Amino acid sequence: MIAPAIRFRIDFTDNVNLGPGKIALLEAIKSTGSISDAARALGMSYRRAWILIDSVKQGFSEAVIVSASGGKGGGGARVTAFGDSLIDQYRMLEREITRLGAQTLSEIIPRVIERSSAGRPARKRLAKRIL
Repeated sequence: MIAPAIRFRIDFTDNVNLGPGKIALLEAIKSTGSISDAARALGMSYRRAWILIDSVKQGFSEAVIVSASGGKGGGGARVTAFGDSLIDQYRMLEREITRLGAQTLSEIIPRVIERSSAGRPARKRLAKRIL
């Protein structure tokens, strides 16, 4: 049986939101220590990464990342404790929503036909198999 991939965004106010893209970017910054390396790892332009990071910075009263300018020692970025909390809380909610979605849709999921669209290359599998 499969579990549907449920994607969601949290809108705190009109211009303050978190979704899978911003969370993935924060996680990539955490693992690479660099906004440019994180953007590259996600196949995202550096400009797009900066726009997303800036929107997160502007949306919260606490710092989400701290960055240092390049130079002799090079620049870098790190996710703050508050940024870690955003990631953790979002991923916890994602797991709960996925669990609830699988439970709620339990009568529908067995009726889903697993196949790619005819004539098109197979897309990345969105759903995960449940054993």
